[in-house]
Amino acid sequence: MDRTNLIISTAGILFVAFLLGWFAHWLAHRFTRVTSGDLNELDTMAQQLHEAEETRDQAITYLQQREAEISNQLAQTEAELRAAMDGLRDARQEAEELRTYIEQQNRG
Repeated sequence: MDRTNLIISTAGILFVAFLLGWFAHWLAHRFTRVTSGDLNELDTMAQQLHEAEETRDQAITYLQQREAEISNQLAQTEAELRAAMDGLRDARQEAEELRTYIEQQNRG
């Protein structure tokens, strides 16, 4: 094989390698290409996600406010219950003292 044949065969091999590389690039680009429909769908999904996050934040805020209100009501109710129980205890004690006084009056 002389020098000219070697150069021609090397050029042919390089050209075929170039064509195979170009074809592989074209195939990869063809299969991984993002269409405008996909981009629109991604934009819609991003907007829906943002709205869902806002709704979640609003729900969390509402629940925190509601929990604070209910805790406050519970504390007030417990205070009223303690006051009522104290009043009932005092009334029972007074009733017992009156019973004792009446019994002493009836005996004496």
